[in-house]
Amino acid sequence: MDNAIQKINLVMEKKITFWDVFALILALLPLAYLYYVYDGLPAIVPVHFGADGQPNGYGPRSELFFTGGLLSGLSILLYLLMKYLPSIDPKKQVKYGQKRFQQLGMGLVIFMSALNICIVISAINKGFHSDKLIISLMGLLFVFLGNMMYNIKPNYFVGVRVPWTLEDEGNWRATHRLAGKVWVAGGIIVTIERLALPSVIGTYIFLGCVFLMALIPITYSYIYFKNHKTKKDL
Repeated sequence: MDNAIQKINLVMEKKITFWDVFALILALLPLAYLYYVYDGLPAIVPVHFGADGQPNGYGPRSELFFTGGLLSGLSILLYLLMKYLPSIDPKKQVKYGQKRFQQLGMGLVIFMSALNICIVISAINKGFHSDKLIISLMGLLFVFLGNMMYNIKPNYFVGVRVPWTLEDEGNWRATHRLAGKVWVAGGIIVTIERLALPSVIGTYIFLGCVFLMALIPITYSYIYFKNHKTKKDL
């Protein structure tokens, strides 16, 4: 009980900064844009898209406020999570990389706000290929996250969180150095291929890249664990 109260007090001590206000404005900007263009939208708008980038689901334009509000709220929650990680991290390692986690939170707000605006633009312009832009944005997000991974301290919230990395700081560092390179390379490939190739082919390449970006660091972490366990046993 005392520990819980202590954590709440630490959270309450955090002051509101310029970057907090900036993140809030960015998160709410898509909703303001939607409100501005709302009267010019058709009564029925596309709300879901297939692998070929063509709309395959429609709904009333009011649904855009629900979707937009959901994305804006989620981006704010993610930003706050990154901001207050030092207060709730059981490992107490996040405080040594607090600035990097706040940068990560801001990057997520920027990505989700851009995604939110893409959804509104696709409702305004039926010929707009939102899938290409959205996946390209995800590619850029992967590049950003890859760069963040190099100096992320061990924690239970962000990164390659498998038993072998969480139990061994050396494994964590080695795995995240590799993961950073893999995610940067994967993000660049996703961004370029999505702009250059047809939607269906691009979707399969995107899914393949995401699969490898997840598999390679986890596999490396396990191999690192086995190799170092063998050396300790010897």
